[in-house]
Amino acid sequence: MTIRLYDTSARQIRDFAPLKPGCVSIYLCGATVQAAPHIGHIRSGLNFDIMRRWFAYRGYDVTFIRNVTDIDDKIIAKAAEQNRPWWSIGYDNERAFNEGYTALGCLPPTYEPRATGHVTEMVEMMQGLIERGHAYEAQGSVYFDVRSFPGYLELSRQELDNLQQPAGTGESGKRDPRDFAMWKAAKPGEPTWATPWGRGRPGWHLECSAMAHKYLGTAFDIHGGGLDLIFPHHENEIAQAKAYGDEFARYWVHNAWVTMAGDKMSKSLGNSVLVSEMVKQWRPIVLRYYLGTPHYRSMIEYSEESLREAESAFARIKGFVQRVVEKAGVVEPSPEVPLAFAEAMDDDLGVPQALAIVHTTVRQGNSALAADDKEAAVARLAEVRAMLGVLGLDPLDAHWAGETDRGEDLHGVVDSLVRLVLDQREAARARKDWATADAIRDQLNQSGLTIEDGQQGPRWSLGPR
Repeated sequence: MTIRLYDTSARQIRDFAPLKPGCVSIYLCGATVQAAPHIGHIRSGLNFDIMRRWFAYRGYDVTFIRNVTDIDDKIIAKAAEQNRPWWSIGYDNERAFNEGYTALGCLPPTYEPRATGHVTEMVEMMQGLIERGHAYEAQGSVYFDVRSFPGYLELSRQELDNLQQPAGTGESGKRDPRDFAMWKAAKPGEPTWATPWGRGRPGWHLECSAMAHKYLGTAFDIHGGGLDLIFPHHENEIAQAKAYGDEFARYWVHNAWVTMAGDKMSKSLGNSVLVSEMVKQWRPIVLRYYLGTPHYRSMIEYSEESLREAESAFARIKGFVQRVVEKAGVVEPSPEVPLAFAEAMDDDLGVPQALAIVHTTVRQGNSALAADDKEAAVARLAEVRAMLGVLGLDPLDAHWAGETDRGEDLHGVVDSLVRLVLDQREAARARKDWATADAIRDQLNQSGLTIEDGQQGPRWSLGPR
């Protein structure tokens, strides 16, 4: 089955046809590093990590570019507020983003270019646009003439006459208030670079057009980012690139937000949940499950209750994996995922439907364990590992090898204590004192432990919160 994706520019799901057979090129708008990431930022990285993994599973050679915007108005403002160099703020937060991506199991991009490393490419693009009549210099700044590009606003489907173009500070000399800044003239105390029009610094939109051109050429397959980037950022990227002569992106894929009380999670609203704090409270693989398993185009309303549900759901998967490994040793992933899983993933990355197949297979595997059918249990685990590998959630993967459950560093001590109590329960069962046996089990459950009776005796695990 052909992979199909929802293309924002077409407002419909389209069959994916790569520019180059067997290859896929993806450009994702990455971090603007004025502050540390919250889970809304990392959701975008996770969604496109799953896309990348699925393309790779389907046999594509994937080139994945995720840029870093390390200079913009917000970074400069933060530098002034904190009395720090702008590059210091950018570097610290870039590291925080990469730590967040890594903690939640995102594969590293093929290339991760910084905006400030590509001023030469930006100047070349501006020169070309001025020569073609699509841009102009005014008082040391360079603006894009939106009326010169007939396709402007096709992505966001707005009317130019009704457009309210967001304007940055100090943007003077525009011919039309809807024109947007590609380059901003130097201001006291701000970082600057030399250009034919004087010193200044890049505009946000120009950065991505220039970097996509450098790393992916005049045309590439997929451009991704959050819904909030459709306008003005992606609209302006398209205008610059296509007016320059590039075909640019053939598919536009946008992920939805993480919200709190109905509002988009954002630093400006003060409702951020920082990744660095979340990984102290929740296991990173549980955070990945929580953020990565809803459909990428569905909003996620943040709540601790939903995180606890994700923790419980993943615990059921991990419990099955552990039980089979205890019985049969490590089982390698199947070379192919089940057909129903593949069909769900091919259909616009239908992770919720694909995850349902994972849980169904886990239930089948548990039934096989209960029936002491080792061969069937092993077969189901091989399928489960193949599916979890695509989702980046395989608890046996080397990335998660060092991750422990809550309190697992005390596992040996707890196990010894619990075994003493379980021995008392077994003694009660042996003398058919069911009331005492049940009371011991209930007390353990109230302490947060789950007790399962099997043919080889009782086993305990840490229950959900």
